[in-house]
Amino acid sequence: MVTMLPEPIWPVVVLALIQLVDGVISAIPLPFIAKCFDDVRFPRRWWWVLPPTKFAAAAGLIVGIWVPVLGAITCAALVAYFLVAIGMHIAARDFGRNLFVNATGMLVICVAVGLYCFVL
Repeated sequence: MVTMLPEPIWPVVVLALIQLVDGVISAIPLPFIAKCFDDVRFPRRWWWVLPPTKFAAAAGLIVGIWVPVLGAITCAALVAYFLVAIGMHIAARDFGRNLFVNATGMLVICVAVGLYCFVL
């Protein structure tokens, strides 16, 4: 069980900032974000769900600095989110930068932060 404060804290803060920025650019959405959503055939009627999800992840990570179990759960939820994103890229046969750099890169970062800051 996670009971101690995460150490170090800075990766958690960096991941929270990434999620915050991702939430903002998904809310607009910037053209490359809209293209990514279209490329994986994510229905436009559900685009509104992603920014609040990303803002909630940022908040969960920040609160997780003081409530480590929440931070660990948030990291696990982000891992699940990016596994689904990778699955959507594969299902859509979108084997470009969005899969290999963005989704896979974020999966690696989320796993690393979860393990390094909350588990090990």
